[in-house]
This record gives sequence, C-alpha cells and structure tokens, in this order.
Amino acid sequence: MTNKRNNVVVYGGFDDIRSPDIRFLHEASQFGNLYVFLWSNEFIQSVTGKAPKFPDSERLYFLESIRFVHKVFIVNQPSNEMEFSAIQNINPSTWIVREDENTSAIKSFCEKEKIEFRVLKKSDMMDFPKDFESELYENDQKKVIVTGCFDWFHSGHVRFFEEVSEMGDLYVVVGNDANVRALKGENHPMFSQEERRYIAGSIRFVKQALISTGMGWLDAEPEIKRLKPDIYAVNEDGDKPEKEKYCQENGIEYVVLKRLPKEGLPKRQSTVMRGF
Repeated sequence: MTNKRNNVVVYGGFDDIRSPDIRFLHEASQFGNLYVFLWSNEFIQSVTGKAPKFPDSERLYFLESIRFVHKVFIVNQPSNEMEFSAIQNINPSTWIVREDENTSAIKSFCEKEKIEFRVLKKSDMMDFPKDFESELYENDQKKVIVTGCFDWFHSGHVRFFEEVSEMGDLYVVVGNDANVRALKGENHPMFSQEERRYIAGSIRFVKQALISTGMGWLDAEPEIKRLKPDIYAVNEDGDKPEKEKYCQENGIEYVVLKRLPKEGLPKRQSTVMRGF
C-alpha cells in the first residue's frame, strides 16, 4: 500500500487570491506535500451563481507560483455531487479546510476513505511569518533586485518576478508604508508593509523579500548597498531617472522590462484593480 503520510489536499475556488489564502496554503503545507484542487470557471458558476473574477487559467498560474504548493489540479464537477475520484488518485493522508469551509460532505468522505480531516482556524493565521525566506549567502548566481509597492498583488507581478528571476537570484524590496504614503497619497498603501513583504516572499521565484528602510524613489538604497546586486530590474511603470542614474554611478546594470502578462492571461494593473 502506498504511504499516504505526506500528501495533503485543499479544495476551493481561490478567486482573487489575497494574503489569507496564502497563509492558509502556508499552514496547510506544514502537514506534507500540498495538492490544490482548484474549482474551474464552470464549477464556481455552479456553486456561486456567477462567473469568477479571475479565469481558472490565471488562478492556476498564480497558485502554481506559490512556494508552498506542490501541484494544482483543476476540477470540474459540481460541489453537490462530491465525487472526489481525482483526489483519491493522489492517495492523500490529510484534507485541510478553513473553519468557514467546514462541510459535512468533505468530512464524511474523509471518514469513509480514512483520511484525516483537519480544520485550520483563522486566529492561527493572522501573522505574517518570515521563516520560509531563504537566508542570504554567497554563490555564483548574479543578484537581481526589484523594488516597488506591490500593494494589490496580481498575476502581472508574478510574471514580472518570474521573468526577472531568469537573470539570477531575485531579491524583492517592498516599499515601507511611510514612503508609499509619501509618494502616492494618504489612501496608500492598502496593505501593510509586513503583509506585502509576506506575499512577495511567498512567490517561488523570489529568493528573499525585504522592506525598504529609506525614502523617496531610492527608498531601497540601504538594502541595495547591503545586497550589492548585479542588476536592478524595473518595469516600464517603475522606470525613474533617479534609479538609472544611481545604477550608472554604482556599476549596477539597469534593466527595463515591458509590462507583458504571461502568455494567454489578461493584462493586470493594480491601479485599476484596487479602484484608484
């Protein structure tokens, strides 16, 4: 008989992925290899009565980029049938749900199949831990740094991280709250610096996420001096003369990338998504 000890299942739509979703996935992954069974567009329509905000191809891409996730499967059956044949195929040891998703059908299935049924409490997932981040160390890879607010995180950010990570070890410096507010206005940021750092650091393409300690468009200067990156990468929106000049003066390659979504996915802009 196959050992089921290390296979863990979670199940849901994961539409508009935010930090509570990532914290849930993080905690669930502590129990073994995490398999996400993602509801298709049709599945969400059948459960909620309306189309998802984000198509299943985009939700799949985002989930697969999260470092805590082992594998994602899209499931198509409506929830009232609860035919979990695809889930049985991975021989799970544990099925994990959030406390507001604690359904009797899933619990009954787990009892029948001798799968541990575990409920994670919201109160246990309120913090933003740092223990999953990679430690700084010297190696032969180039160091690449990106900076930004990363306030309403979306698939475009994921693609930017993925593209930049191909140049070397990627370090993301998230703008501190005071500086984001000074640059963008009193309604910014929507999410705290610790929450934004956590989300950025949860993406598997990122070696380490940090919070800037300076101010202005070069708020990451203290972190740049410490990390000594080979490359400073920005997208077209983040391209500033101050950044380019700083790189020229300090021997850092300055790379400007076009804002292109992952092939097949829609283009996303934080400004549009958050309503500003």
